[in-house]
Amino acid sequence: MTSHISSGPEVVLVLAAARTVILVLGALVTYYAYKAYRRTGAPALRALAIGFGFVVAGSVAGGTLHAAGMDVVPSLLTDSVFTAVGFALILYSLHADA
Repeated sequence: MTSHISSGPEVVLVLAAARTVILVLGALVTYYAYKAYRRTGAPALRALAIGFGFVVAGSVAGGTLHAAGMDVVPSLLTDSVFTAVGFALILYSLHADA
């Protein structure tokens, strides 16, 4: 299956920059959520940190797989599955604390 998305050098550069920003900011959010969990011991904060970790990992994995030559659909599927699991954990963490 071929992609209909333009993948010129400019697009690849912008995608790499966006994924880098997601990695840095997501890692910081995950770190501070984990740090809060370590300080308080609240299981909801642990689930929050893991959830954000999944969202970030999915973004990085999807971008890395595509950059490594994998077709767009499996790359996006990987990104989407990790993101869905991450958001489920984030939702759980917000509900568990209520």
